[in-house]
Amino acid sequence: MSLLNNFGYSTALAAQTLWDSSRRLVYPGLRLGITGLSRSGKTVFTTALIHNLMHHGDLPAFHATAKNTIRRVRLAPQPHVTIPRFPFEDHLNTLCRTRMWPPSTNRISEIRLEIEYENASGWSLNPGYLAVDIVDYPGEWLLDLTLLEKDYRAWSFDVMEAARLPARQRLAAPWLKAVAAVLPRDPADEARAAELCELFKQYLMRLRDGPESVATTPPGRFLMPGDLAGSPALTFFPMDLNSDEPVAESSFAALMQKRFDAYKDHVVKPFFRDHFQRVDRQIVLVDVLAALDGGPTALAELEAALDNVLLAFRIGRRSLFSTLFSPRADKVLFAATKADHLHHESHNRLNAVLRLLVHRAIRRGEASGAGIGTLALASVRATSEKIVTDGGEVLKAVAGVPEAGEQVGDRLFDGETEAVIFPGDLPERPETVFSGAVPPGSLRFPRFRPPAMPPDLPVNAWVPPNIRLDRALEFLIGDYLA
Repeated sequence: MSLLNNFGYSTALAAQTLWDSSRRLVYPGLRLGITGLSRSGKTVFTTALIHNLMHHGDLPAFHATAKNTIRRVRLAPQPHVTIPRFPFEDHLNTLCRTRMWPPSTNRISEIRLEIEYENASGWSLNPGYLAVDIVDYPGEWLLDLTLLEKDYRAWSFDVMEAARLPARQRLAAPWLKAVAAVLPRDPADEARAAELCELFKQYLMRLRDGPESVATTPPGRFLMPGDLAGSPALTFFPMDLNSDEPVAESSFAALMQKRFDAYKDHVVKPFFRDHFQRVDRQIVLVDVLAALDGGPTALAELEAALDNVLLAFRIGRRSLFSTLFSPRADKVLFAATKADHLHHESHNRLNAVLRLLVHRAIRRGEASGAGIGTLALASVRATSEKIVTDGGEVLKAVAGVPEAGEQVGDRLFDGETEAVIFPGDLPERPETVFSGAVPPGSLRFPRFRPPAMPPDLPVNAWVPPNIRLDRALEFLIGDYLA
């Protein structure tokens, strides 16, 4: 992008920022970003947060509800007509009526809550009112922001090097074999490009579904295209480029470079400008348990991904100047999800592993003046706790209904029968997880169905139990309601 274009982009960004921020001085509100990598529980968290606020869930550590200062919480009309509305009602019915988990987040969505409360200060321009715009988006899209600092050549080099690592060679083999048959200087061929891009996407899918269990190689829209499915902007792949070899016009490399630049200009930058850079508070949901069960390689990959996530955030202490001209997230919460898969005495150990994974992010955030927090939670608690004995040994287990097809050892579950499962022990010293203290596959974390709703109750009359959702709410919005 030319200097002139950069200037124009920055000017438009600043103007939009000033307009949005000045409106908030009159109409109090905040934008709450909810993200996480695939299968971390974003949709469930968003649904549970809204339902608990609207229908008086069990939130003792959320001071606004504990002190009964919230008068009313209601859903407001969609604030932005170009952004899909988060389908809260559909997801709630899926959770409560059918006892199934709602589908994963695969595109950005938004919903606005209006909270009326008793304002203790008494001098606000608009006391007792807060608009919370909840923005739900895939964490894989967030990792795309790292592309803004790279050109096609640098990105290609990084991806090709990573694909040849011993842990990835088998997963990347079909794509590496196919791309090796195409030289960067060969004439561009649209059909061949589509074929090679599909093989590259399959490699990224195998990374996400393989031992590492996370997708950290951008572009994130390749796996979650949203409304860009089939777009030429999503039809490119890395190539082996000589560091000093110029890109020939009309060549394969030239086409891929053009598509890569288009992806940054038309996909990544608008996401940053229109959504991401306007977030005030942010929660990043993390499936630590899946990474633990994947072993040291999966944990190292997750650590790198979380580090890249926070690098993408604009964080720091807020001031009037930053509110008007340089908005930034002044609080970021990392949350280890699915805490209900463990006995509560293991929750501190789960949180300790999470803090280890984000320790670099915590240091950077604290240095900038932002508040960085961690906790272990379950947005919807699907289990209860049990004490069992096995050969004279007392085990602290959990009980729930595993989904049909889930398997622990030789036992295959039917989706109807409750099971008592000892998940395994997490190490006392979190740093040992990187040296194999938890062997891959040694933990037992079947996917449990949501809890059963009492019969003959309307959905709005029952709020599923949770673990520490109240603490997450207090960290993210509690000070706005004080």
